[in-house]
Formats: sequence, structure tokens, C-alpha cells
Amino acid sequence: MAPLREPNTLSNHNSVSTTHLHLDLAIDFARKILSGHVVLSLITLVENVDRVVLDTSYVDVYAVEKEGEKLKFDIADRHQAFGSALTINLPEPIVAAGTKFNIKVLYATTEQCTAIQFLEPSQTVGKKHPYLFSQCETIHARSFVPCQDTPSIKLTYSAHIHSPLRALMSALQTGEETIRDDGLTTYKFEQRTTIPSYLIALAAGDLEGREIGPRSAVWSEPAVVDKAALEFSDTERFIATGESFLTPYEWGRYDLLVLPPSFPYESLSHLRNPNSPRCAVDVIIHEISHSWMGNLVTTKTWEHFWLNEGWTVFTERKIAGRIYGQAVGQFMSIIGWKALKESVELFGADSPATRINTDLTGIDPDDYFSSVPYGFNLLYHIEKTVGGPEVFEPYMKAHVQRFASKSITTEEWQEYMFEFFETQYGDEVVNKLKTIDFESWLRGTGMPPVDPGFDTTLADVCYALAKRWDEARDHEHLDFTSEDLTNFRSTQKIVFLERLTDLAPLPHRLLVRMDELYKLTPIGNADIRFRWQQLCLLADYEPIYPSVVEFVTEQGRMKFVRPLYRLLSLAKNGSELAKRTYLENKSFYHPIAAALIEKDIGLEK
Repeated sequence: MAPLREPNTLSNHNSVSTTHLHLDLAIDFARKILSGHVVLSLITLVENVDRVVLDTSYVDVYAVEKEGEKLKFDIADRHQAFGSALTINLPEPIVAAGTKFNIKVLYATTEQCTAIQFLEPSQTVGKKHPYLFSQCETIHARSFVPCQDTPSIKLTYSAHIHSPLRALMSALQTGEETIRDDGLTTYKFEQRTTIPSYLIALAAGDLEGREIGPRSAVWSEPAVVDKAALEFSDTERFIATGESFLTPYEWGRYDLLVLPPSFPYESLSHLRNPNSPRCAVDVIIHEISHSWMGNLVTTKTWEHFWLNEGWTVFTERKIAGRIYGQAVGQFMSIIGWKALKESVELFGADSPATRINTDLTGIDPDDYFSSVPYGFNLLYHIEKTVGGPEVFEPYMKAHVQRFASKSITTEEWQEYMFEFFETQYGDEVVNKLKTIDFESWLRGTGMPPVDPGFDTTLADVCYALAKRWDEARDHEHLDFTSEDLTNFRSTQKIVFLERLTDLAPLPHRLLVRMDELYKLTPIGNADIRFRWQQLCLLADYEPIYPSVVEFVTEQGRMKFVRPLYRLLSLAKNGSELAKRTYLENKSFYHPIAAALIEKDIGLEK
């Protein structure tokens, strides 16, 4: 087998592989670091291995040991995107492939750690205790723990976390907590199902849990945990629906953690602790879908990231369609298509960042993070081509069964798909499959080569209202009322506003009237608020600027803050306001978000 080309790791993953890691770390909230050690259980893949090379980023390594013997090590100069290679010289070469051994690395994180954000008490809901949370996707686990930071390697892990506040991890808590001499409590965890390094997750703070189902609980700060429990009460229903057409849920429990507002992503596929910043069913269904697509069957490198997200969105809409009706699933797809168009417009139609299977040589995967790999449109097109859900859904289950606990490439996915349909249905379906231009779908730039033709039943009324407002720019008399949106779902309000952003900017008098009637500026729903502010910024409507500043400084979701910062910086009299707002609130944002916002508004050094 040819060595795997993995452009986003510095480790020697083709020579040696991690099977398990054990973390023993103490949390120091005052110094904003974690310190302790990691023990990596390794196995050689080739003969005559004389070194182990790990990924690190902004960590201080104090010592490396093998069976109690101190080993020589070297930390290379930093690569801007990929960190510093930690090369550990073995006392003597390991001759045989398949040899197992352990390496212990004593280390501490630093304040430059890109995976972990420490919050002051004032940044939390309760205002009394500090808070810590991690986000390792895509390549930030290396700043949390020296490791082979590549999704091609799946491992189990255990941890002893010593903390003055409740700690949670993307693992089952095991045993009793014990109080140490220094007053810290030891929390013990074990993840028995193999995961990639980016799914290692830690949070610590003033946290309480509430049971919300036979295998689920929700955790958050005491002031909001009961509200969260009510919001996520349908979690078991979503899991069971996924099990009904995929495979049994693999992970034992599905506990959720509602994180503080500065968390950078809308939601994360961290096992048992996905974050949700808003009360939206689709977020939870998306994260539950990751239990099969992404967490169980994982992309082998970040160049194949669409195998995580495209499959997850496809599964998410299958679950939503079963529970709420197929029209809802189709409507979600229309919203996703709009998000894809916005990403393509941002990167440019000829940009390699618009390929779902792209080349990331020398490129930080975070720079390509967008809606592109979230588009499930290829899978939807395949399903329609081969004969619909009754033909395609048995393949979905087979896909999970075939690749469970493995990491795969696009080529491996495609090869097995053809194999399945050949075995199950023969030439009739395979010949249909061959009519698809996979090269254009996978590696072509711009929008997908085929318009999916989604059912617009729920969208038509949104389009009609948007058309009326568009036509009103030429009329003095405005025939609108506050009842226009009365029967609209939240998602329909989103589509209405998105439709308007596709048109020429509205005159300010129309924006004023729309806000008077629909009360959009003070609305609580973050997605609607975001689209309304986008619409206003595109029109250089300066009265919205204070609301934009308020929104981007009260939550840190990149889905919201990055586009708003970009639009504010481009709007009339907005550039300096955008920069000043960011600089005054930089410490609020997670390091991943901060770095990308700086690029967006021209502050990157």
C-alpha cells in the first residue's frame, strides 16, 4: 500500500501510529494553561523505526520518556500553519513492524494555545467562576496535546483532569472524583470508541447536568441548564430516528454541553458535548448525525472533509424529513444552497476552495472552512439518479457498516459505492451511476454542475413577499402590514431575507418601514437577526451599525461574526468601526475566530 499523502500533519504517521493516549493534566485558571503529561501507546507500521515525530503547536515540552528512560528530543522551527514537529529519538531502532511501545511526554500548554479558550468570570452567565473550553477541529489538537494530529489515525483515550471546577470531556466519566492535596478534584474519563485527535474535547467551569432521556443529559451553567434541558428534550427521538435507517448508536451516551457565547462554531461534532448557541432543532439533529458520519466514519485527511460534513447534512435532512415531513427537509436544502452560493461568491467561482475534494498542500484547513463541504448536493443528486431513497438508503446503512471506526478517502468512498450498487442492483443502477460526472462534482470549482431542483413549496410564499418588497422600491404607497410574517416559520423568515440580499440593495425608506412592521432589529432569533443585519449593511444603512456591534460582541459564532465584520468593514463609514470593535473585544473571541476575523477586516500582520 502506498504511503498516505497527508499535507496537514508534520508527524511520521506512515511509520508509527497511535492506538491510545492517556492525558494527566492540571488546569491552572490563573495562568491560563494546562500542565502534566501524555502517554502515547504506539505501534510501528514499518521496520527499523528510529524516531517518533509528533505534531505540536505553542506547547512547552519539558521531557520525553520511554519506560522511565529519558529520551533526546528536538522541536523544529515553527511552520506558520502547522506548528512545530517534535522529533523524539528512540534509544535504538525498533526492528520489527507491529511492535507496540509507549512514549511519555511531559509538557504544558501556553497562552498562545489555539485549541483552548479561558474565560474570565465576567464572560460567563453566572459571573462568579472562570471557564475553559477546547475546540480542536481542524488541526488544533496539537496545541492541546503533542500527538499525531491527523484524522487518518483513530485512537481511544483516557484522562485524569485535575481541576478546581467541574470538568467534562468527549468521553465517559469513570470512577469517583478524588480531592488532591492541592485542593483540585480529579475527574477521570475514558473514550473506548476510536476517534480522531480533533474530537478530543475538554470543558471546565461551574457546570450542572440534567437528564433529558434514557441515554442523554445536557450540561451548562446553573442559570441556563433547565432552559437547555427543555430545549433539547427531543434528543432521544432524533437518535432513535437515525438508528431506524442507519446502525445502532455506537457511543453509549449522548450528552450535550451548552457552551458560553464566545464559542467559534455554530455546533461541533464533539462526542457527547456538541455546542448549540441557539434554540434550533437542526443544530442538534446535525450533531446527532455526526455520531455516524464524521465521528464513526471519518475523513482520512482534511482534503476529504466533505465526507464528514456532506454525509452529515444529508443524514440530518433525512432525520428531519422523517420527523417533520419531506417538505421541511427540502426547505432546509434551499437554505443550504443559498449558504453555498455565498461561500462560492466569497472565495470566487474559480477558487480551489470551492472544490469539495481539494488540495491542501501548504494550506491551513481553517482557511478553507466554509459551506462548501457542507453541501450535501452530490449525495442528493446520486440518490435521485440511482432511483430515490428506497434504493439509496440501504446503501447509507451499508456505508456506515463498511467504514465504521475507519478513516476513508473520497476514492475509497467512491469505490465502495460502485461495489455496493453492482452487488445489490447490477448494471441497471450502475449504468445510471456512471452518467454522473464525478470529476466535475468533486474537483470542479464554483457551484455544483447540476441544479438540484429542490421542492419550493414552503419557499414560494417567502419569494413572493420578497418580490413585493423589491417591486415597492418604485412606489410611494407601501401595501404591507405587520401580519405579513404571522404564519411564517423562523426558517421562512430567513429565506425571505436571504432572497432580498440577492437583489439590489433596498432604499433606506423601505428598510425603515420593514423594521417598523416586522420588528426585525430587536428580534431574538440569531439567524433572523443575522440576515436582517446583512441586508441593512449591504444597503449602507448606518442606523443598524450599533446593533451589528452589539451582535458581534455578545456571541462569537464565526457563521455570524465573520460575514458581519466583513460587511461592516466594506459598508459606508464602517471600516474603522469594524476594526475598533474587534480590537476592543479581541479577548472575547476564541483564538481560531480571532485569527480569521483579522484576515477578514485587514488586520492580519
